[in-house]
Amino acid sequence: MRGIQRFEDVVGWRKARALTKAIYQISSDGPLAKDFALRDQIRRAAISVMSNIAEGFERYSNAELKRFLAIARGSAAEVRSQVYVAFDLGYIDQRTFSQLIADGNEVSRIIAKLRSSIEAADPQLKK
Repeated sequence: MRGIQRFEDVVGWRKARALTKAIYQISSDGPLAKDFALRDQIRRAAISVMSNIAEGFERYSNAELKRFLAIARGSAAEVRSQVYVAFDLGYIDQRTFSQLIADGNEVSRIIAKLRSSIEAADPQLKK
């Protein structure tokens, strides 16, 4: 990607990092901390978002980056789905739920735009 030298400079990665921190914070205390299966799964999914962005960027191939961005976006959807479970079980309040869903949607939108820009730069990747 033009102008970006490190994955840490990718806005989507920085937003995914913030989402991961928020997930860790809400799952460190209270009832979510005690639901080990959900806590561990939502943490793994959040980590997967930022990790796949980083890994794709470091592959030095637009095709690989596009593939890893698709995986990252899927993990962002997984985080949102698990946030619904946490809310439905009463582990998090409405405000926390709304903020995490909004943050997760923002990460997904950024990843989708990044993926589209890669396709626009290399039309052979539109498969």
